[in-house]
Amino acid sequence: MSRRLALLGMAVVLLYLGTEAGAFSRAEAVLRERLEEGRMRNVTVTAADDAVPASRPIAAAAPSPEPAVPPSPETQDLRLPAAERQVLRQVLESVPDEEIRETTIPGGMRIKNETHYQVDVSQLLREGPELRLPAEGPQILIIHTHGSEAYTPSGLDRYEANDSSRTADTQYNIIRVGDELADKLSAAGLRVLHDREIYDYPSYTGSYTRSGQAVEEYLREYPDIAVVLDVHRDALGSDGVVYKTMAEEDGTVASQIMLLAGSDESGLEHPNWRSNLALALYLQEAVGRRHPSLMRPVALVPQRYNQHLTPGSLILEVGSSGNTLQEALAAIRLFADAAAPALLALADRAE
Repeated sequence: MSRRLALLGMAVVLLYLGTEAGAFSRAEAVLRERLEEGRMRNVTVTAADDAVPASRPIAAAAPSPEPAVPPSPETQDLRLPAAERQVLRQVLESVPDEEIRETTIPGGMRIKNETHYQVDVSQLLREGPELRLPAEGPQILIIHTHGSEAYTPSGLDRYEANDSSRTADTQYNIIRVGDELADKLSAAGLRVLHDREIYDYPSYTGSYTRSGQAVEEYLREYPDIAVVLDVHRDALGSDGVVYKTMAEEDGTVASQIMLLAGSDESGLEHPNWRSNLALALYLQEAVGRRHPSLMRPVALVPQRYNQHLTPGSLILEVGSSGNTLQEALAAIRLFADAAAPALLALADRAE
């Protein structure tokens, strides 16, 4: 709140310089009203098996309907002349809707277990993942169930939002992070398919159903695909505070990353969940050795999130809504740098 009040003071000065005395009073009142309203306060939408994974070391905001986009200053504040509305719009765009705080979540070889299952991390690491990547054909599929997820605008990375921290512009949403991951894994010698379809816009409801159908179609065409990575952007925060996860890697400003494995505790069939968890721990160890602060704890949750479709399915949460796109891109490069050799070690060799 103190940050917002400071910005309010700056805004008042700008408005005073850019308007007449009478217009200044009107615009100041409008701006104060807008700051009092608090605008969009939701962080994420959560609903059953069709939601952003709810594994949260920090308490997430309570589930709420997706908010409507608020009226723009031009349409809402017609009581101000056009020139003053332009000044007001510029000021409002510079005032953040929520306070953003940095946090680094200790990861290592730990599991944030939200199920009642007992998991022996040491045993799973000793046994390693059961899957093998095929010697021919596509090995890895990257998909985005919530492809419109985006980051906090910063610098030149600004987009027209479809909703709070969401955009259909693939240059600025999570699909751009998937592009980077696909490029880095491919450059390392892995064969990657990247599905750039947006499955959560314009309708968020049913996004897991739609992305699951897409995975099934890929598997029918390429049955030997061994790994499916559903790449997301996380959302952490509550009460008007949004957290941006930050890795503490020398020389790199990057978000953190979390691997999430589902289970069958929700009652839905999921025979592969232990295999998926073993793969998550295998990648966690490989990345953690190279970049100790990059990875948050592996999350094990009751929902299956389409991971029953193949034994190599995981969710990859890259940063949170408080992070910038550049921080997320830096994180995925670090991840790929360490994960690619580990995945190549699971690949069969062509005869």
